[in-house]
Amino acid sequence: MTPSSPRYRSRFATAVFDLLNPIPYGLFVGTLIFDITYASTRNVFWGKSAAWLVIVGLFFAIIPRLINLFHVWLPSRYPVTGIERIAFWLNLSGIIAAIVNAFVHSRDAYAMVPENIILSVITVALLSLGQIVLAFDKFVFREVAHD
Repeated sequence: MTPSSPRYRSRFATAVFDLLNPIPYGLFVGTLIFDITYASTRNVFWGKSAAWLVIVGLFFAIIPRLINLFHVWLPSRYPVTGIERIAFWLNLSGIIAAIVNAFVHSRDAYAMVPENIILSVITVALLSLGQIVLAFDKFVFREVAHD
């Protein structure tokens, strides 16, 4: 079984990336679920919980993004494909949307709706597209290598 992430310069960096990269995605999906629940119930608990999830997701997103940044933009002996650069920009755009979402969640009570849901959907969609692009790259690469 091969990981869906790119191969980095060191095995340690690859292991850290593979360990930490899925965590923010799960937290941002949780944020989206809590935002939808908050919009439908107007219970402050869900809004505050979504705010905490987006902040914790951003903290866990720092290290994998830095590893990916160094891999994609610093020269090395491992070639970097255009697909990896596209995945980098999709993930970075998702993280930027999550940062804006964190500021939206700092609003008082129901003032965060509907921007919080829109930004959560954008964040999850961009991170999902980044993973799909990387998976597609691995699939195409394996198919070409076997032919």
